[in-house]
Amino acid sequence: MQFVNLVFNLLFSVLSLIVLGMAGYALVHALRVPAAAFVSAGKLQKNIWLIILILATLFSAAGAWAYVTTFMLVGGAQFMGIGLGLFSIAAVIAATIYIVDVKPAVKGMGRGGGPYGPW
Repeated sequence: MQFVNLVFNLLFSVLSLIVLGMAGYALVHALRVPAAAFVSAGKLQKNIWLIILILATLFSAAGAWAYVTTFMLVGGAQFMGIGLGLFSIAAVIAATIYIVDVKPAVKGMGRGGGPYGPW
């Protein structure tokens, strides 16, 4: 049984770090895109996306910290609470929506194109 707990803790630790990377990537991209690109693409305003992605990054960082520290503990799995888990799911959804829907819509808008692309 302890082996199963170890495997699941390792799996959730890796997944939580992936979610943290997704949220961080989406936040950095949103910071680099001009505000006018969001309006031109018909998406939510840049400030709203920044708030959503900052919260997503914070919650995914808290989730990653909880899973990684649980994995490092010798005692095995510990329950981290339903609240943090729900917020981590919301962070995955927010980062995925930004990366899949908003990022392609604002990709070609904004700053003039250079030899290395529009950004």
